[in-house]
Amino acid sequence: MDLNILWFILVTVLFIGFFFLEGFDYGVGMLNPLVAKTDTERRIVLNTFGPFWDGNEVWLLTAGGAIFAAFPNWYATLFSGFYLALFLVLLTLIVRCVGIEVRSKKESKQWRNTWDWLIAISSFLSAFLWGVAVTNLVTGVPIDANMQFAGSFFTLLTPFTVFGGIVFVLLFAFHGALFLKLKAGSDTILQRVKALADKLGFALVAAVVIWVVLAYVLTDIYSSLLALAFVAVAAVALIAAVVLQLKDKKGFSFIAMFLTILFVTASVFAGMFPNVMISTLDPSWSLTIYNASSSPYTLKIMTIVALTLVPIVLLYQGWNYYIFRKRVTAKDVKY
Repeated sequence: MDLNILWFILVTVLFIGFFFLEGFDYGVGMLNPLVAKTDTERRIVLNTFGPFWDGNEVWLLTAGGAIFAAFPNWYATLFSGFYLALFLVLLTLIVRCVGIEVRSKKESKQWRNTWDWLIAISSFLSAFLWGVAVTNLVTGVPIDANMQFAGSFFTLLTPFTVFGGIVFVLLFAFHGALFLKLKAGSDTILQRVKALADKLGFALVAAVVIWVVLAYVLTDIYSSLLALAFVAVAAVALIAAVVLQLKDKKGFSFIAMFLTILFVTASVFAGMFPNVMISTLDPSWSLTIYNASSSPYTLKIMTIVALTLVPIVLLYQGWNYYIFRKRVTAKDVKY
């Protein structure tokens, strides 16, 4: 296989892993103040993803590293053009991570409540900004002949991209609710989660349908038959997740949600291929997997390294999820 294509697929897989794993982290963080009312309940909710959140963020770091090494021109244009947006993502991640770590360090109701809401707000903003970023990749951004971003931060904020941010918020919130149904060991919390998930599911389906229609009308992403096939599978998986959730089939609904995120992400990258960043100024100025890539020798060395190390990381993370597979109850809360 062409190494350029191989690394494009690998970057796609890394973002699938990030959106699936970090997605429920964002969702749980957003939902915490809404489904947990007492301090013990909120700690139970946070402990459901406590052993996983930092490992889940490694997928983002790895994706960024893969882009830097395999497609340096993509990395340069993306991180310079989206600098302020990515800085805001980093800021929300910092606030969220600090909140998770220090929230229970002080026995003060106001202190803990403040951090709970900061975690919720930062999770919301992170999800929203990722939706804006992904929708911008789909629609394209102003890139000149020198592979330079020719816009500003506000260029990235259009009605469609803002709506994409809302879709991601709903997607991750619903995903987080399904995760809580698997991990929270409190009947009171589960009742609130179920009631909220019932509403989120219908809102998410409506939002995704609108986003897909807009993407079909405003972009060329679905001119790719593969992207069209992927989004069709994603639609079926999403409907299955919502229906299974209504029937309280916890495990199956979570698996269906995994398939939804997998095929939604795959459809975006398949629709962009072979582009990695689409230029709205001139299609010939778009960055592709070829004009944005490293040398063949670099890609060869990186492939050997990736094939050696990635399985080890996957085994470790799988072991981590296996060890902490049980539900979190009040007796598991640590201060």
